[in-house]
Amino acid sequence: MRYLLASALVLASAISASAENRWMSISNQTGVTMMEFYASNQGSNSWGRDWLGSQVLESGYYQDMNFDDGSGYCMWDFKAIFADGDSVESRGVNVCVESQWVFY
Repeated sequence: MRYLLASALVLASAISASAENRWMSISNQTGVTMMEFYASNQGSNSWGRDWLGSQVLESGYYQDMNFDDGSGYCMWDFKAIFADGDSVESRGVNVCVESQWVFY
């Protein structure tokens, strides 16, 4: 009976984690234009595509992004590259909990 209850609790938590809202506002408050933005769930081995595509993110602006890639991951790593050549990495961002991520 305990095994059944434990299995039900694990299943319920997996369902609620997969149903989490993964929308976040990525905000650039650095004073420099963000040229590229990469994000990958922590189960991935690479940064993947530039999420800004052909766009840029000017300082003082934000862009809403949906980090629901179907993997169920809540923990993501971010990397931003700026017009002055600087790059900033943020690791272990919980996109299921956070609603905004600000680059300063």
